[in-house]
Amino acid sequence: MTVVSKSIDIKVPVDSVFTYFARPEHVSDQMSDKGVGMTVIPMDIKEGMGVGTTFRIIGDFGGKRLEWDCETTEFIREELITAKQIEGPFKRWEIRNEFKALGENLTQVTMTVDYEMPFGPLGTIMDKAKFAKSAEKGMETALFKVRGLLEGNGSIPVYITLDAYQKLLAEKKKMNDVPVSTVLTAILEKYNEVEAKISN
Repeated sequence: MTVVSKSIDIKVPVDSVFTYFARPEHVSDQMSDKGVGMTVIPMDIKEGMGVGTTFRIIGDFGGKRLEWDCETTEFIREELITAKQIEGPFKRWEIRNEFKALGENLTQVTMTVDYEMPFGPLGTIMDKAKFAKSAEKGMETALFKVRGLLEGNGSIPVYITLDAYQKLLAEKKKMNDVPVSTVLTAILEKYNEVEAKISN
């Protein structure tokens, strides 16, 4: 069993940080750095992305591709989101995101992954050699990128209704499952073109 945990302070109110993390594909959009990539595909969305929501994770860890299905098991607004593997290669896999308001505009986020590799003793050797380091690096990079986004140093995150979100997922599928941010950019560009035509 391996536990990897990383924390970061973000200069944004806790409700905004929580809203961003409540959509797992937002965070996975940030996990794409030097051999570590992650895609999250929501499958069954419960109200507010809460307990019972299921999603598929496709991870690329230094050339090793793994896929697993998860279910949200805990969802306490502005405090905690936990999801665990319900089907996949790991003996166990659980991710826990904890949120703590340190001030009006300061939130501490702690991301913890607790897992047990498949393949018995061979899996343990693989984990020590590569997987744990990849997971740790990926989490660290993702948290720094999320901080940049939420603090306004990167592109601005967008929070949308469930209906609009499902339409966005349909567009994402049409565009060969590119990241959500790419789909949003394409939609905004199209909107600007239409607006420009109307104003002329």
